[in-house]
Amino acid sequence: MKFSSNDFCPCGSLKKYKKCCKIFHDRINFPKTALELMKSRFSAFAVCNPEYIISTTHKKNPDFSNDSKSWSQDIVNFSKNTKFDKLEILDFIDEEIESFVTFRATLFQKDIDVSFIEKSRFLKEGNNWLYVDGEFFEQSLCE
Repeated sequence: MKFSSNDFCPCGSLKKYKKCCKIFHDRINFPKTALELMKSRFSAFAVCNPEYIISTTHKKNPDFSNDSKSWSQDIVNFSKNTKFDKLEILDFIDEEIESFVTFRATLFQKDIDVSFIEKSRFLKEGNNWLYVDGEFFEQSLCE
C-alpha cells in the first residue's frame, strides 16, 4: 500500500502521519512511553518500515534474529500482504521499567479477517522502550 506523509497516521491518532509516528520512524524523536512505542510499531508495519520494527524489538523477543536481512524480508512480506485497518488501545499499564499495552488490531489479508487482541510487554533499556513479547488472543475468542 502506498502511504503519504499527509495521510492520517495508521495508529489512529487522527493526526497526519508526518506529525505523528513518522517522527519516531525518522528518529527525530523517540517514544517516551511504551504506548507511544506500540502505536509507532503498528504504524511501522502499516507503512512497511522493517528497520524500525527491528530496532525497537528486544533481544529476548522470540522473533529476534541476528539475520536482519531475512527478518526484514519477513516483515516486508507481512506488511505488503496485510491491510492495517484499525488499532484500538484497550488497556495501558505504565510502569517505570516494564509496561503493558493491550490492543485490538483489525487486519485483513486477501479479504480475510486476521484481527487479534494482544497484551504486549515492553522493557525500558536506558532511555528507550523495546517490545519484548505479547500474549496473543484470536479476535473471535474475545468478542
